[in-house]
Amino acid sequence: MAAPVVVGAGAAWARSLLSWARPERLLASCSISLLSNIQTRTYLQNVGRWEKKNRMVYPPQLPGEPRRPAEIFHCRRDIKYSKDKMWYLAKLIKGMSIDQALAQLEFNDKKGAKVIKEVLLEAQEMAVRNHNVEFKSNLYIADSFSGKGHYLKRIRYHGREMLFVFGLECFMINGELLKW
Repeated sequence: MAAPVVVGAGAAWARSLLSWARPERLLASCSISLLSNIQTRTYLQNVGRWEKKNRMVYPPQLPGEPRRPAEIFHCRRDIKYSKDKMWYLAKLIKGMSIDQALAQLEFNDKKGAKVIKEVLLEAQEMAVRNHNVEFKSNLYIADSFSGKGHYLKRIRYHGREMLFVFGLECFMINGELLKW
């Protein structure tokens, strides 16, 4: 059976509005496809202040000046681990060469040691790929610290329609690598 046709000025206006507001027409001005998976949360899209330090461009050096060392800033955010436990590991590797730090973290059995090791390997690869560091072992850790990240609220459901709202505190680990 065919659907009834609504007639009248209001129905014609609604049909013209719906025909104009098609998704193809709304998205024609931008290059977003309809089936793309876009993160709409703002804290995932914003580049933090720490990462913006990699974009700094220095003026050319004069012929008599000493050579400026390469600086690489790298961090990882929203790690589900205690920032206080991670602080000890961050202070352990501060001031070491990157090879010494990776060796120390290899034999540490904490969960945070594995996370920091992954972050250091990412920073080492980024230094060679993006910052024209010739030898990846010529890096040392000038600074490393952990800080508070986002506070994630979660719900734990209990019986008889009861629930408990609790929070998971995430943190971030920041590090600065310098070239010798």
